Amino acid sequence: MNLEHNVSLLPFNTFGIDVNADQFVRFESVSELQMLIAREEIMQNPILVLGGGSNILLTADFKGTVLKNEIKGIESFFEDEEHVLVKVGAGEVWHEFVLHCLDHGWSGVENLALIPGSVGASPMQNIGAYGVEIQQVFHEANAVSLEDGKVHTFSREDCQFGYRESIFKHELKGKMIITHVVFLLRKKPELKTTYGAIQEELNRSGITNPGIRDVAEAVMRIRKSKLPDPAMLGNAGSFFKNPEIDLKDFEVLKKAYPDMVGYELPGFKVKLAAGWMIEKAGWKGVRYGDAGCHEKQALVLVNHGKATGSEIYQLSEEIISSVHKKFGVLLHREVNIY
Repeated sequence: MNLEHNVSLLPFNTFGIDVNADQFVRFESVSELQMLIAREEIMQNPILVLGGGSNILLTADFKGTVLKNEIKGIESFFEDEEHVLVKVGAGEVWHEFVLHCLDHGWSGVENLALIPGSVGASPMQNIGAYGVEIQQVFHEANAVSLEDGKVHTFSREDCQFGYRESIFKHELKGKMIITHVVFLLRKKPELKTTYGAIQEELNRSGITNPGIRDVAEAVMRIRKSKLPDPAMLGNAGSFFKNPEIDLKDFEVLKKAYPDMVGYELPGFKVKLAAGWMIEKAGWKGVRYGDAGCHEKQALVLVNHGKATGSEIYQLSEEIISSVHKKFGVLLHREVNIY
């Protein structure tokens, strides 16, 4: 565990923002993390925990210590005729875990293929795509307290999951570091193909009796056709959440904008497509210097090369203001800002 000083975070965030951290250290086990927490020269400073760096926008140098979570390992430890419990290190790459599940015939995460980031971030964000969210396959998580180094176990109920939300983004933000996540996966698939264009993609490929790998590959093709590869164009995926409004308010908007996209939810709520509103507000493909709104998916903000985090943040502010002025709907960022 080598404590480094004045380290560039350029390689550690998918936006490709070049800022420095005062201190930087990696850990590969719970015991190593606990040893770091016991060191005063580390814990007397602000702490930023990084996994894959795929859901973060760095707007300035970090005046503190970055802890890079590199805990690995994928282990199944219980199974019956229908289910398997799989414990995964928080530092594992999410998509590599999905591929591991496909290889073993475990169902539940195939719709979440190609989502960037680490496993440890998945319950924090309650990541989701194409009709599936982590809370549907989540069993429990282990996390270490930054206060005393003790290990705590969190059930699904403890996590207080919501749309791209969890207790780790609110009450426990900056207080816990997730080290392992346990998933409850199915050995007999219950495929979800009706959301988005999955079924269309399967039909286009002539697949009439799909398996979990077929679904995952369809999702990957769709994502690649719409979303930029962070290795080629800096981004953090969807920058904004899809807002939820009351059904009666949606009906009013629908009269003014007949082609407005919305998905009905329980409790007389409707989830709006933030990307549709951003595009209709005229932002799709707009570029201010190297900060831009992606030309194929307006929900994604991009770094064309040398954009600063502050420039991308300012662009997001203008988009939020513009959408609110046009539709009366307030967008909220999905990406964490530092």
